Amino acid sequence: MRAAVLRGGAVRARTIDDPVPGPGQLLVRSLACGICASDLHFMDHPEAGADDDSGMSTYDQDVDIVMGHEYCAEVVDYGPGTERRIPVGTRVSSLPVLATAGGRRIIGQNPDSPGGFGECLLLTEAITRVVVSDLPSEIVCVADAISVGWSTASRAQVTTGEVPLVIGCGAIGLSAIATLRRLGVGPIVAVDFVASRRATALAMGADVVIDPAETTPYQAWREVAQGSAESMKSMLAMAGLPGCVVFECVGVPGVLDSIIKGCERGTRIFSVGGPPEGDHLHTLTAKRKGLNIQFGGGPSMTHWDEAFEAVCSGSLDVGPMLGRTVGLDEVSAALDAARDANGPTRIVVVP
Repeated sequence: MRAAVLRGGAVRARTIDDPVPGPGQLLVRSLACGICASDLHFMDHPEAGADDDSGMSTYDQDVDIVMGHEYCAEVVDYGPGTERRIPVGTRVSSLPVLATAGGRRIIGQNPDSPGGFGECLLLTEAITRVVVSDLPSEIVCVADAISVGWSTASRAQVTTGEVPLVIGCGAIGLSAIATLRRLGVGPIVAVDFVASRRATALAMGADVVIDPAETTPYQAWREVAQGSAESMKSMLAMAGLPGCVVFECVGVPGVLDSIIKGCERGTRIFSVGGPPEGDHLHTLTAKRKGLNIQFGGGPSMTHWDEAFEAVCSGSLDVGPMLGRTVGLDEVSAALDAARDANGPTRIVVVP
């Protein structure tokens, strides 16, 4: 098959062997696969893979790796021991985890689990879901990106007495905003330096967008929260500001620490960004403020299924996030373009 192959820090399109489905696996043909910031983090920080003692994400620079974990695909064949419940030719997707004889592997981040930047890949039959939709594959493949923010926003359980502050309006931040809006949470304050991302945040459900170059996010949040408190006083007879729930969706060193320093006392922080090079945090400040910080964790199967259904049904419109499509020969340039914060939230590879 042809694939955009990562090796030695560079991505080049060439021909490699087709993957062979093992027990419980499906062979599928990639129809569309989104380029994610996690792909960039993976290829730019091989040390992060070396530090992953789980073996799920492993970057060996001397071995071919086919990235891409946000895919819509078509069933081609079955491995041994499969139920064959999904007919050949059916469009599918899945949580990007492949069950292998050596353990679980993240699809697109391990030599044993090639991803959607190639013509074919392998899926675990047990967690593969059928696409019940007429929407294009380029839209369906965004469901995995949505599932991360969906899961985080769902787990946060923001109450009517809290006002959320979403910092970073990339795919995760936007999916958190969209989910909070679906849950009836508001007002939602979103923060990003890039004007196009702020515009997309409004399209996905944010009420107020902030350019941190002009206004500190925390002062802006206080102004919005004050207005929210005034509007609720007659109903709840509450005094003071609502609680603050911050969603950190940037993944750049220093951002989480700046949140710790700038946020209100008692703030709940959900950190989903996770810079691969690590970070330094003023934990004493967090202690003095009584902050509650929840770090990442991928979506549960339930949350992934919910996000997948919402995207496939069209009840969650991901159109504002989509940019152009590219072929395999253009993946290397598209990865570079994806580093530009002024670009679209998602460039989609169509092998």
